Amino acid sequence: MSGAAQAGDPPHARARRPALVLVAAVADNGVIGQGGSLPWRLKSDLRYFRAITMGKPVVMGRKTYLSIGKPLAGRTNIVVSRNRDFAAPGIMVAPSIEAALAAARGDALRRAADAIAVIGGAEIYAHVIGGADRLVITRVHLRPEGDTLFPAIDPVLWQEVERGEHTAGPDDAAGFTVLVYERHPTHLGRHNGGR
Repeated sequence: MSGAAQAGDPPHARARRPALVLVAAVADNGVIGQGGSLPWRLKSDLRYFRAITMGKPVVMGRKTYLSIGKPLAGRTNIVVSRNRDFAAPGIMVAPSIEAALAAARGDALRRAADAIAVIGGAEIYAHVIGGADRLVITRVHLRPEGDTLFPAIDPVLWQEVERGEHTAGPDDAAGFTVLVYERHPTHLGRHNGGR
């Protein structure tokens, strides 16, 4: 399922549906992780990540949650885990991505949030990208070794609508570019529900 407007939705339904947004930091070689953590430090991007996800439900896999180590303050943390015994204070656990997105939609409507942020990891991104409305990608100008990759961004489906270049700050391992992609208008409502 997706936050994307469906072709037959009435206008008021389209206005209320929160956007489904994938938020990721991706190295120039596609790497997003190594051994369960980020293979770089970008304090500037962490501030940006906080700003764009604050007040919104965030959906993540269990490994991503464990790598963060605590719930993200000011956001409803929804963690996907097939382990029925997994629990932690300050988070909601969902048994599937579909259940997590349904909970996130309900939370976004209650909060009047305009978006649901999907923040990792690779399996979650790969499952959800087909139904996403927007991608917010921090392109980290490094080529680290890694065991986790972001799915390919198909230029037939996605168009870049915003770009911001950032030089490395004092606590940044590299410079980076923030890229915002939106689904090409010809592909709105034609995705296959997130697969």
